[in-house]
Amino acid sequence: MQNIINILDKNGLIFAFLVVGVIMYLSFFIGKKVTNNKIPAAAIAISFGLFIAYFGKGEKGIASIPAFSGMALLGGSMLRDFSIVSTAMGASFSEIKKAGLAGVISIILGIVIAFFVGGVIAYFMGFTDAKSLTTIGAGACTFIVGPVTGAAVGASSEVIAISIAIGVIKSVFVTIATPIIASKIQLNNPHTAMVYGGMLSTTSGVSAGLAATDMKLVPYGALTATFSTGMGCLLCPSILYYIVQQFI
Repeated sequence: MQNIINILDKNGLIFAFLVVGVIMYLSFFIGKKVTNNKIPAAAIAISFGLFIAYFGKGEKGIASIPAFSGMALLGGSMLRDFSIVSTAMGASFSEIKKAGLAGVISIILGIVIAFFVGGVIAYFMGFTDAKSLTTIGAGACTFIVGPVTGAAVGASSEVIAISIAIGVIKSVFVTIATPIIASKIQLNNPHTAMVYGGMLSTTSGVSAGLAATDMKLVPYGALTATFSTGMGCLLCPSILYYIVQQFI
């Protein structure tokens, strides 16, 4: 058994890909056969990931276990950013220009509304200092903006963890809700997909939800969601943090 663990430790990244591949296969199988595609496979996969993460220890989570050490690299910022950029590569520039002012407004509104809602939630949770309110509000934008903002303003690790949790919950909710509401909000073309991505910000949730709706829409929603994430990383620890400070 020790020899097997040593082999897995030396080939951590390969084993990490294998584990994620198995999780995705099971998630697609359950989504198709058990839920009849009513729950997107991505949402099931995220739930699997959260369940596995529960058994992790220390700062690296599941990667703290030697056999799963490759998860630290696979789930790190380098491959995450590569994945975000790659999703936008299939977008057509001519379609992107059609979003125009609506796309820009959606990105700004998406950040401000999510930040405000997150801040209100934080306040009713008992947080009253500007750093905590800002960090949790940023987490409501995405689980990427939350920790970036928390680190910038000097929030505690507990508050940063809460901001990540809120962002993950939002991502799962968007993933499940998108295919359900798509027909009701006419989410069936690149223009609405870009506005939708900008408003909801979360690249993972928007991409997974649009994939369950129409694969052709994924690059457009992911593009504005990615821009929204980047904009959130700029606005939350600066202008929005300053505004919160004026009211605290």
